[in-house]
Amino acid sequence: MDESDNIKIKRNLNALVEFSRIINSSLDLNFILNNILFTCMGKFFATKALLALKIDDRLKVKVYKGFEENVVNKFPNVKVGKDLFENPEFKSFLSYAKIAGIERLFSSDECIGIICLGEKLNRTAYTKDDIEFLRTILNISAAAIQNSIMVNELKKVNRELDSRISRLNSLFELSKEFGLLAESSRVAKILVYSVIGQFLVSKFAVVTFFENKIEILESKFPEHELIAAVEKYNLDKIESYIDKSEIKKRFTMLDELRIELVVPMELQGKTRGLILLAGRINDEEYSEADKEFIYSVGCLAIISLENRRLFREALEKQKMEEELEIAREIQKNLLPRSIPNFNGVEIEAINYSSKQVGGDYYDIITLDNQSFCTAIADVSGKGVPAALLMANLQAFLRIITKQGMRLDEATSIINDLITENTSDGNFITFFWCIFNCSAKTLNYVNAGHNPPIFIRDGNIQKLDKGGIILGVMKTFTPYTCQTIQLQSGDVLILFTDGITEAMNLKGEEFSDERLEMLALKYSQHSAADVVTSIRKEIQDFSRGTVQSDDITLVVIKVK
Repeated sequence: MDESDNIKIKRNLNALVEFSRIINSSLDLNFILNNILFTCMGKFFATKALLALKIDDRLKVKVYKGFEENVVNKFPNVKVGKDLFENPEFKSFLSYAKIAGIERLFSSDECIGIICLGEKLNRTAYTKDDIEFLRTILNISAAAIQNSIMVNELKKVNRELDSRISRLNSLFELSKEFGLLAESSRVAKILVYSVIGQFLVSKFAVVTFFENKIEILESKFPEHELIAAVEKYNLDKIESYIDKSEIKKRFTMLDELRIELVVPMELQGKTRGLILLAGRINDEEYSEADKEFIYSVGCLAIISLENRRLFREALEKQKMEEELEIAREIQKNLLPRSIPNFNGVEIEAINYSSKQVGGDYYDIITLDNQSFCTAIADVSGKGVPAALLMANLQAFLRIITKQGMRLDEATSIINDLITENTSDGNFITFFWCIFNCSAKTLNYVNAGHNPPIFIRDGNIQKLDKGGIILGVMKTFTPYTCQTIQLQSGDVLILFTDGITEAMNLKGEEFSDERLEMLALKYSQHSAADVVTSIRKEIQDFSRGTVQSDDITLVVIKVK
């Protein structure tokens, strides 16, 4: 080996050492790639150079020198593989770009890119030594490129991690804020501000779906157009977010409103609301991480809104239960504690409420040793108002029965008093009668109540003489009173519509006809047996269903 060769080798080694020092002094990928190009172009006097790296199994140009941009733009979208140089599209580009030298870039036996060199300034071909030196440069470069890529990936991962940690902290803080809020409007504002602050949104809307109602909590879009779009596309049924591309294809009305993202607010797998967002002020697209964050914030908000609604319902329920408990005590004190005994008649009665407090009322009032008053009523409504109206009726009834007035006149007075004391359309169906055990007579007036069944010798008579129901209007037509002369064996059955309207599992009603048939069937039995038998028939008929109305039954039998 002569002196000139030694000098050349030393020069190359020095160049390689200096090159290695330079590219390993930085982790900036563009710095490394540009140094590779400058070194190769300077060493080989190349007129132009291009370096492409493997991105997702395909080559992508990262840096170039000396090439016109329109030439670089024609670089083919080809996969990295053993047959790369045989790819017709790639070969065509090499010819078009006038590439004189090309070499692969390897790291751990994996091709991570290629370098393409134009012709030399002196127009000579690349020698074997040139190619060997080029490979050495690329081998030194591979480690620096991989290190740079890995560091950049780590930085990217760290940035994403930092972003996720920041958003988790935001979600934690928002969850505390939502937990303290009691008004849906404030929940919506916190939700909106958190999204605007994170993503610089130009327009937005928050929509909820509760009890089949669409409610707009916040909106910067025209509300009537927004509601029309929500209804048209059944957006309350969506289960995942709808992005800009899908909106343009399938949701024209949303696109016209310039909405670019729709995110459902879900609760227990069901969409209970929507967050609708226009584009961002900085024109950036919403990433998957952005959509996940918005979805999480929305779910926190809808949980807060649902908790608020449930809390309000719990308060209302508690208030109602307290009210019903008061009404139950009122009603309990209104019904007879015991049934008095009278010579010549048997009396038996039952009362079952469908709820904690019912609207049925019955009473048996002793007038003297030989006579008593029996009344039955059904007050519209439930709860305290019904119980108070029932209490008024009992008070009026007990006072008037002591006056010795005729039943028709007394009924008119009771109706006028009830009318003055009712509101909200409440009314009372009412039947009352006076038994005179000595004279064996029955006087009655029916004020719109289910006609009681009067049985004699296997025949039924319905006691329907009287007038209008109580509490609707003051008396303008006198009530009618009827008197019946009683005989031994006569049976009077008073009842409320909870008996005849009791339903079975097929949705069929117990009916007046079935009650009349049972009344005839058991009329020869004692009053207690008649009550027990009818009660059992109703229970058997409606077994498996919930009692829908109050049940009251009074049976009086003449001995």
